[in-house]
Amino acid sequence: MEGNFKMLAKTFYGMEDLLVEELKNLGAQQIEKGNRVVHFVGDKGFMYKANMSLRTALKILKPIHSARVKNEHELYNLVYDFPWQNHLSSEHSLAVDSVVFGDNFTHSLYVSQKTKDAIVDRFRADTGNRPNVDLDHPDVRINVHIDRDQCTISLDSSGSSLHHRGYRTATNIAPLNEVLAAGLVLLSGWDQNVDFLDPMCGSGTLLIEAALLACNIPANINRKEFAFEKWNDWDEDLYYKIEEAQINKIRGLSGTISGFDKAPSAVDKARENIKNANLEEFISVSKNNFLYADKDGDRPLHILTNPPYGERLEGDMNQFYSEIGDTLKQKYPDTQAWMISSNMEAIKRVGLRPSRKIKLFNGKLESKLLMYSIYKGTKKIHKLNRE
Repeated sequence: MEGNFKMLAKTFYGMEDLLVEELKNLGAQQIEKGNRVVHFVGDKGFMYKANMSLRTALKILKPIHSARVKNEHELYNLVYDFPWQNHLSSEHSLAVDSVVFGDNFTHSLYVSQKTKDAIVDRFRADTGNRPNVDLDHPDVRINVHIDRDQCTISLDSSGSSLHHRGYRTATNIAPLNEVLAAGLVLLSGWDQNVDFLDPMCGSGTLLIEAALLACNIPANINRKEFAFEKWNDWDEDLYYKIEEAQINKIRGLSGTISGFDKAPSAVDKARENIKNANLEEFISVSKNNFLYADKDGDRPLHILTNPPYGERLEGDMNQFYSEIGDTLKQKYPDTQAWMISSNMEAIKRVGLRPSRKIKLFNGKLESKLLMYSIYKGTKKIHKLNRE
């Protein structure tokens, strides 16, 4: 087995602790939490497993070189002098992504261009040939991260973002990112013995991520490819051995997972995505309007949903959120209801005091994930019954 090396996993703001816990459970070593990133140590097999199984990671990067650079000439020389032949050849295609912070470098696209130029020039000088650039499906994707004068060059082992699970072919307007959806399920603290409901399920992303979690199915089991499959040291036998081990840990479902939506098109899209994820036996979806729906049975219920934000329909949204609150109060006793929204004005109209508020970002929209506890009687009676 190849020796251990440093890696880092990118995530969304507010999900760093979830990712730390996931990495611990997978067996990562030397875990260190940062801002939207978690550093860790593992071997090649663990890198495969992390890409396959992590629910709250967007990328897994493998740093290969780090040094201080103060200007574009030092950056070019740093990249040019690196032994790229260990990682790619002139026959490979490449792409460069960059992230920059500080005053020395202010344009990420320019840094990507200079990095690409240095690599291409080095190969042309050594071999007379140069790698091609392929921004969509490169053989090797390189990541450059510059924080003030500290430059770190990494290989991107994931390729396209890990939120591309492979099951979602049908979407609604503004679909929920799959990594964000998985994080919402985890942040909500869902007891998987309790029935799960998304009453405004859209294309079904929350339902699917809940089922993947509950059944311990690797998050990216349906994904078509990872970038590391094109690396020089790709070990197909090792990958399939790890995949088989992860599949053997899949378990059955304790409670139920269901969703509904008032739009027939959304229901059709959700069912299509659920079928793509091979989760039809675990998730049920139907056409229904939450505002006119009643709770099914008297068992405890866990609701997690992403209602419309409708920022351009302020009046309509205020009324809509008020009706959401009325529905919860009148028809959903013994329910823990979680909602994410960026419409801070409308969320006040729910008419319930949230017992938890978690700041997140849905894309570029600052949002809040809020929890509302709906008891069978009044809160006072509920407390008396517990004593």
